[in-house]
Order: sequence, then structure tokens, then C-alpha cells
Amino acid sequence: MSPNNTTSTQPEAVTTPNAPTRSPAMSWGGHTRAILVLGLPLIGSNIAQAALGVTDTIMLGWYGVPELAAVVLGTNYLFFFFLFGTGFANAVIGRVSMALGANDDTQARRDTRMALWLSLLFGVICLPALWFSAPALLALGQPPELAQMAQDYLRIAGFGILPMLVIAVLRGYLSAQERTQMVLWVTLGSVALNAALNWVLIFGNLGFARMGVEGAALASLIVQLAGAVLLVIYATRARGLREVNLLQRFWRPDWSAFFAVAQMGLPIGMTIMAEASMFQLATIMVGWLGTVPLAAHGIVMEISVLAFMFHMGLANAATVRAGRAHGARDSLRLKRGGIVVTLMALVIVAVTLVVFLTIPEQLISLFLNTSEPEAATIILLGAGILAVSGLFQLFDSLQVIAMGLLRGVQDTRVPMWIALASYWLIGMPSGYGLGVIGPFGAVGVWLGLAIGLGAASVMLSWRFWRRNWIMESVS
Repeated sequence: MSPNNTTSTQPEAVTTPNAPTRSPAMSWGGHTRAILVLGLPLIGSNIAQAALGVTDTIMLGWYGVPELAAVVLGTNYLFFFFLFGTGFANAVIGRVSMALGANDDTQARRDTRMALWLSLLFGVICLPALWFSAPALLALGQPPELAQMAQDYLRIAGFGILPMLVIAVLRGYLSAQERTQMVLWVTLGSVALNAALNWVLIFGNLGFARMGVEGAALASLIVQLAGAVLLVIYATRARGLREVNLLQRFWRPDWSAFFAVAQMGLPIGMTIMAEASMFQLATIMVGWLGTVPLAAHGIVMEISVLAFMFHMGLANAATVRAGRAHGARDSLRLKRGGIVVTLMALVIVAVTLVVFLTIPEQLISLFLNTSEPEAATIILLGAGILAVSGLFQLFDSLQVIAMGLLRGVQDTRVPMWIALASYWLIGMPSGYGLGVIGPFGAVGVWLGLAIGLGAASVMLSWRFWRRNWIMESVS
């Protein structure tokens, strides 16, 4: 690296990247190994991150069905805001990868610092909406008792959006640096800590008060704070990263980098929010059908998210590899890497389909106290939703891989419009027509989600593969 060790109070100078060097063409096996080395820790950390929510869902399912339904609402509401904020973190992956591919280490540092600024600013803006969440949930037709319990949860867990966004940016920075192992270990530690704190705080063990929903919220907040602190220490103190001085003059604005990250991150955030809001509205529509369908929907959502983390890890790896190839202006590496990562995603989809279709009842039972009177109905309904989720996984994997490749080549605006049209003009009307108006209930809502994601996967894949991104960036 070429760290800038100056202590001057002047604005950080912009360095000119070194001329890219053309490396020999990487073999198909080389691309596969490179993506696996980068992607497997990302997949593992994504699964571990999803396991945080799964842990809450399982333990609250043992505690009570109303509490489970309330936290499903609360976490969906929180993640609606959080996922928009991760647009800046996703911009970091693409921008830092491209900067490193062009040997411009200073730009990589500047972009990461300003992404932290943008993320924290956005998190602070979100806090009032999280604190006063009950009126919004009531306006969306949720039962008063569930809306109030969800607000109780968010008045504690909502403050976790700040460390969550810090974690997201540092995860993007470390991914672009191809330092993903530490992200995995921190996330795995968070899962263990979350389970232990849930056991103590939800159920009142070891002499603590029995806190239920509030206990789950407090556990989540502590875990997110601990994860953020650990990643800050690693990103600023680890060998090979210490010299970068990532937080050097952190308090000073760097408006050029600030607006560059915002320009790329906002469309990504809008894209992510479009998808997240589609799922949020799907949860609300299922909530109109009753507490039992909502509980079944929440359980299947947790299982589907866990499976989707494989594809999200590959998509992040795709962004890094595409960004490096784009920065080095290596068209062949860009194309071959895209083919390899797409094929990997399809293999994972095939395995997921087999699991979902062969053992649905066993998977859903993990989230419930089967002695509860509603358990049998939830399991039966959940098994039907899980079967549809298999089709959903196919389309979701293809669209997220295509999105990751497009972010690697700095293309975010048109994908945003494709996502908005697919999710809201195709997916949600289909789900409402099949599930709420039509006879299929919660299963119909999930069919609508699959239709919307199918449209997105076709259009996004077509956009990436039809263009020569390297030649267009040169011209």
C-alpha cells in the first residue's frame, strides 16, 4: 500500500492512481478459487448475521406466539430503515475495490471515511421514527397490542441502527481489501453472545428479571455495539491496515468523497429499500390475515433469509472482483468472474430447493414450542409457504448476483429503476391479488414476491451481460 502518513491540517490530497498493469488471463479454476476464498467468509458472516435474527425468533417462539409476532413486526420495521442505510456500505465495496484495482489507496480511505459519515448521519435521522413506531404500525392496520409490543422492542433495539451501520461500512471496506475472515469471526462471536444474552434477559435466568420482548431488544443492542467496537479496532490496528490510517482526521469533511459516495450509495439504498419495503408490505399484508399466518410468514422469512445469505455473500464477492477488474480495465477477468459466480449461485439454489421440499415441517418446528395450540396450524401453513420460497430463491439469487456485478462496474441508477418497477409495479400487485383478494392467502403473497423478483432477475442480468463495461468506461 501507499499510506499517507502526513499530519497536516490541510485537506487530504488526491493522488493519481498508478497505471493499471495487465496480468495474464486467469483460468476458470483460478476464478473459482478466488471467488471462494473471498466469498466463503462473506457467506459465513452473512449466515451468522442472519442467525442473530433466527436466534431471536426461535427463543421468542418458545416464549410466546404474540411476542414472536410483535418482534417480527419490529425487526421488519427496523430493517426497513437499516437496509436503506447500507447503500453507503455497498457503495464502499464497489468504490474501494475499483480504487484498489487502480492502485489508488488514498481514494479508498477517503471513500470509507465519508461512508461512515453518511451512515451515522442517516442513522441519527432514523431514530425518531424508530422511537415512535406504534402510530405508524397502527396506521398500517396492525393490531394495537402487537404494535405496542413492537414499539417497546424498538425503543431499545432501535438505537442499534448506529453500530449496525458502522459494522456494514467496515464490512464493506474489509471485503474490498479482501480481509473477510475477521468479519466472519466477529459475526460468529455476536451470534454466541446474542444467544447467551437472550437466555438471560428474555427468560430471566441467572437472577435477572424476566424481560421478554425488551430483553431480546437489549441483547441485540449490546451485541451490535460490541461488534462495531471490534471491527473498528481491527480495521485501524491490524497489520497491513494500521498504516492506512483509516480514521485519520475523521472529523474533517471531505466533500468530494462525500458526494461521490452519496451519488453511488443513494441509488443503492433506494434499490435495497425498494426490495425491503416489498417484504415489509408483504409482512403487513400477511398481518391482515391474522396472527397465525404472520407467525408462519415470519418463520419462513427467517429460513429464506438464512438461505439467501449464501447468495448475498457471493454477490458481495462479485462486486469486489468486478470492481477490481473494472479498476484494472480487464474485460476478460470481468466476464469470466461473472460467469463463475452466477453458476455458483445456481448450484446453491438447487441444494436449497431439495432441502425446502423434503424437510419443511422439521425446519419450521425448530422455531416453535410444538405444545402450543397454534403450532400445528403454523407448521402446516409454513410448509406451503416454504415450497413457494424455493421458486423465490431462484429468482432472488439471480437478481442479487446481477446487482452485485453491476455495482462493481459503478452502475447503480438504472438498476434502481429496474428494481422499483419489478418490485412495486409487478411483485406487490401480484401478491395482493393472489393473497389478499385472491384465495391463496399467505402463499399467494409469496407467489407475488417470486413474480417480482423474476422480472428483476431477467432485466438486471440482461443489462450486465449485453454491454462492454470496460470499453464504455474508457470512452
